[in-house]
Amino acid sequence: MHQDQAEIVALQALEWLAGDPELFGIFLAASGTDQNGVNARAGDPAFLGGVLDFVLQADAHVLSFAQTVAIDPMLVRAARIALPGGANPEWT
Repeated sequence: MHQDQAEIVALQALEWLAGDPELFGIFLAASGTDQNGVNARAGDPAFLGGVLDFVLQADAHVLSFAQTVAIDPMLVRAARIALPGGANPEWT
């Protein structure tokens, strides 16, 4: 997967997270940012890698996100690998 494709997947994941206020709040706390910070960093490939790191922390998140956007769950991992710092992501 190319980085530009991975960024699209990560942006979809960010949109998916934002659609769940409780989960988005957990993401914000874990990432140490707020809505304004998310808006400012949404184009940063390293930040988008962090979005996918968060999604990859739980099988339920990966599966729900993948189902919502109609992609193979393994593409979430492939997208993470294509972004900065994603050499060996873990998917529980």
